[in-house]
Amino acid sequence: MSRYRNFRLFKGKLSLLADRKAALICLILFVITFAVFVISTGSGEMKIDPLTVVKVLFGAGPEMETLVIHSFRLPRIIVALMVGISLAVAGGILQGMIRNPLASPDVLGITGGAAVCVVGFLSLFSDKNHSLTVSIAWLPLAAFIGACAVGLLVYLLAWKNGVSPIRLVLIGIGISALMQALTTLLMVTGPVYQASQANIWLTGTVYGSNWKNVSILVPWAVIFFIIAIAAAKLLNLQELGDDVATGLGDKVQKHRFLLLILSTALIGISVAFAGAIGFVGLMAPHMARRLVGSSFGALLPASALIGGILVMLADLVGRTLFSPLEVPAGVFNAGIGAPYFIYLLFKTRNA
Repeated sequence: MSRYRNFRLFKGKLSLLADRKAALICLILFVITFAVFVISTGSGEMKIDPLTVVKVLFGAGPEMETLVIHSFRLPRIIVALMVGISLAVAGGILQGMIRNPLASPDVLGITGGAAVCVVGFLSLFSDKNHSLTVSIAWLPLAAFIGACAVGLLVYLLAWKNGVSPIRLVLIGIGISALMQALTTLLMVTGPVYQASQANIWLTGTVYGSNWKNVSILVPWAVIFFIIAIAAAKLLNLQELGDDVATGLGDKVQKHRFLLLILSTALIGISVAFAGAIGFVGLMAPHMARRLVGSSFGALLPASALIGGILVMLADLVGRTLFSPLEVPAGVFNAGIGAPYFIYLLFKTRNA
């Protein structure tokens, strides 16, 4: 039996060649994602069994359980899922575009740009009583603007008759260090209220998510994810190297810029609603590559599902393990991600 299967959609106008093994693994990951989603929804001070959770999701659950799930738990878990998906896909795009397994939103300074804008926002709009003079609802917009601005800055500074992957990484590392320094400076010189609020956000958490957040995050995340899947062919070409990609007709610099914009947008919407949750964009693509191979047509969906699982699990552990205290999801992701990053450094030291 052939390893690949051809799918024809829209009366043969669209043809897709799928790897059977990769498709099966993605299906298994989808089932695991749904299982984690259900378990996470049922976990908390009020325990709800998985069957009841499923009934509630399909509109047939008891009134009390329906109220708890829809009003308090579902928005938070949906945000965690979509943030994990977005960060993982963004990390996969960056690793393919730069051809560096250590590339991630954290390394390139994009999340750092969002952090500076958030701390700056809290500082600029705080009064003498350390209270905000504008609605906290504007905070996600500040984070998104910061991520996009730094992404563009990194690209412009890396430009020299085009943008090479190594220059992009080096500039990104420098900008990341600068953003961390600026963030620390703003927190040290600002009021205690600002520093504590910023510190919670910088750790990365989905606490306080609501349906308004969901209504903004989900449409954009879905749109960017679809665009990323459509751009999988470009990523496959980028991984071949500039000379080979150019020889195959790829407009390398133009597509590299567009891919950077796409990854920055994914990072921006993620950090805007969940803060700087680190290492998801680094870990998820690596795990996916081990499972489905390096073809981005399968790698990006697998990365997305793994990213969603990682953030949902981190949030689940954070709000149940030390109950009634709540630990931000970013703490657990960093606890796993930092050793994993060191492992990758050792693995690639002779590469």
